[in-house]
Amino acid sequence: MVMNGEFFVIKEMHAKGMYITYIAKEVGRDPKTIRKLLGQNEPRRYQRSNRRIGKLDAYKAYVGQRMEDGCLNAVVIYDEIKTKGYIASVTTLRYFMRPLNPIISSKATERFETEPGEQAQVDWGHFRVDWNQSQKRLYAFVMVLGYSRTLYVEYTEDEKVETLIGCHERAMTYFGGVTRTCLYDNMKTVVIGQDEQGEVIWNERFAKFATHHGFILRRCKPYRPPDKRKS
Repeated sequence: MVMNGEFFVIKEMHAKGMYITYIAKEVGRDPKTIRKLLGQNEPRRYQRSNRRIGKLDAYKAYVGQRMEDGCLNAVVIYDEIKTKGYIASVTTLRYFMRPLNPIISSKATERFETEPGEQAQVDWGHFRVDWNQSQKRLYAFVMVLGYSRTLYVEYTEDEKVETLIGCHERAMTYFGGVTRTCLYDNMKTVVIGQDEQGEVIWNERFAKFATHHGFILRRCKPYRPPDKRKS
């Protein structure tokens, strides 16, 4: 079963005139599955299944690392991963990078050097796709491990707290566990505000979820651009 976001990406690729066999190769699925999906008006509800490994999966951690290093040029990264054995097209790479670009470009990403299993960083990306002659807004849940920089990305149609919880659960399954702490920006589904002492007020439902799974919530420090005034 494909994720909702992947469903709309497949629809968008087909709307741009890409053949079914080409789309199937790019996303790592059978052409019969693609043809069946294109016959649906809406994605089916998510059900856990054994997903076929995509051609880009083995390179996602490297791509995420290069983007954090400041390289947002898909062609440059494409040339690099081709030498490592990547055999799909630059188009597939661009589709993966697109929801990550706003996260990395909108703020200076601070590199956290942590011990294995110590910390993960979580954020939402958002982008639009063509859908029924209009624009549809999609979201990308992104979790990256502080030590290995391994990425988990999941496309969704909303950023509600129940969606966020589900994404965390699937990320935990993907990583095979949970880090001691998880670091968040001012995500409205996680951070409600702060009290008079400046302490974070967490979303109660999400805080209970974190307690149940045994990880500690942390908020990113507000980013302050460097002082460029001459001394």
